[in-house]
Amino acid sequence: MNEILNKVEKLYTDSLKEHGVSSKAVGWTTGDGQILRFDKLVEVIEDKNQDFSVNDLGCGYGAMFEYFGKNDFNISKYNGYDISEDMLKTAKEQIGKSQKVELFKNPKLQTKADYSFVSGIFNVRFEGDDKSWTKFIEDTLKDLNVNSTKGFAFNVLTSYVDYKEPHLYYADPMYFFDFCKRNFSKKVSLLHDYNLWEWTIIVKKDS
Repeated sequence: MNEILNKVEKLYTDSLKEHGVSSKAVGWTTGDGQILRFDKLVEVIEDKNQDFSVNDLGCGYGAMFEYFGKNDFNISKYNGYDISEDMLKTAKEQIGKSQKVELFKNPKLQTKADYSFVSGIFNVRFEGDDKSWTKFIEDTLKDLNVNSTKGFAFNVLTSYVDYKEPHLYYADPMYFFDFCKRNFSKKVSLLHDYNLWEWTIIVKKDS
């Protein structure tokens, strides 16, 4: 798994050099698509006007923090995680001046927050087999659950496609809905009604 993550790190570091600070640097074709993904993920938040803290695993250059600011979310602390040193350097330049921001070079969360988010990091598995990658996602979700007091949300490419790239991972939404429902909370929602070849699951913690 470390070898695959090293390849992922190189992919996004090279992408940042090629595309600069843009949605393409983090693997999204358009900025509108990136914002739509954020729109779906934040449905887990109960009240955007109430103070809340965030873990963003795979934060890239900090686009989600900027999204929170532009949409008037009352964020009290933002913990951004990435495995690319160059991405984190760029994030520090983009959002690091805010006292609410702390950045970490780590593939696993080291902080607890009200909400945790994953956008896009489960899509590229290179030569990793589906079984191993599914286990990697499950382990990451368990980590998200432990470190989120109010809930978490994540997205993955959908298995409901008519063409697959060999280096990408296409996830069965029903499998992960069941996994989250059985392991984390009764309050699980699957969002698969938006115009992208992916789905989002939001998990609200039982109060």
